[in-house]
Amino acid sequence: MTRGDHTTDLLRRCVVVGGAGAVGGLFAEHLLRSGAEVLVVDPGAGEAAGEALSGGPAERTGSGEARFLRGDITDIGPDLREEIGRADLVLLAVPEQVALAAVKQVAAAMRPGALLADTLSVKGPIADEILAHAGDVEAAGLNPMFAPSLGFAGRPVAAVVIHDGPRTRALLRLVESWGGRAVRLGAHEHDRLAAATQALTHAAVLSFGLALARLGVGVAELAAVAPPPHATMLALLARIASGTPEVYWDVQSANPQAAAAREALAEGVRTLAGLLDGRADGEAEFAAALGGLRDLLGPDLGFYRDTCAEMFGALRPYEHPLSPYEPSPTTSTSPPVTTER
Repeated sequence: MTRGDHTTDLLRRCVVVGGAGAVGGLFAEHLLRSGAEVLVVDPGAGEAAGEALSGGPAERTGSGEARFLRGDITDIGPDLREEIGRADLVLLAVPEQVALAAVKQVAAAMRPGALLADTLSVKGPIADEILAHAGDVEAAGLNPMFAPSLGFAGRPVAAVVIHDGPRTRALLRLVESWGGRAVRLGAHEHDRLAAATQALTHAAVLSFGLALARLGVGVAELAAVAPPPHATMLALLARIASGTPEVYWDVQSANPQAAAAREALAEGVRTLAGLLDGRADGEAEFAAALGGLRDLLGPDLGFYRDTCAEMFGALRPYEHPLSPYEPSPTTSTSPPVTTER
């Protein structure tokens, strides 16, 4: 950690609850590399978790070794209570219901001025719980807006600061030192934007897949002739379908604003259908709708248009060993996709 801004002293002892999982492991690993002492608390903490965090000592400025404690954060025993009482940072990288159930007793076990943080994808309920039960500690919610396997570099991390202070600011500086972009938001604003960026996006991709299944066309025959936009949608569908169902269920079910995002998606399909119902002025209205979408993108239109062109240029040609449309099939050596978001 950077000694010039006292980050080392402010966040020396860190407890990462759920550190054996993907998101918790991401934070635990980077805290270790920054020189912190890290205790991973997880019901499954043990040898497998240790292997997941066992980078080379040369890559870290601290001891490079996390400690592990098998425990239930909703039922804190004496050993865990002592560790929490010594911690500068307690990070809850656990499912929403676990975090909500744990806040009151975790905050009671922490010393005043320590930092309680979470990585939940919905911030409204946890913010309310912290305001009700954690008045003596600093508190902030972080939401990495990317799959953990992608890493922090160049990627946004939404930050909902509830009780600000020097340790909160030190943690946000650390996120930026890891290459992330800390974006401060209010809890309601976070959930509104997450409904648009995650719930709406995932719903659109999942609906695309459900529509393909309803049409009864095979992916091999589609992919053999797919233009770049369709191939991109198939890639997005494959990424989500290869992920953990609970992650995508939580995005759709936990955010109270996700239902409005899905209804907006359905209304968008109905609006498009209305433009194509055979009316004489349908084509003009369709052109006007496209103009409205150009206005929506505003000054960012060129950036996203050019980004799309680059993405299409990077698409690999379709090859499948079982495809009847490929004269010389080859076997892909790419690893299976297992990331989310």
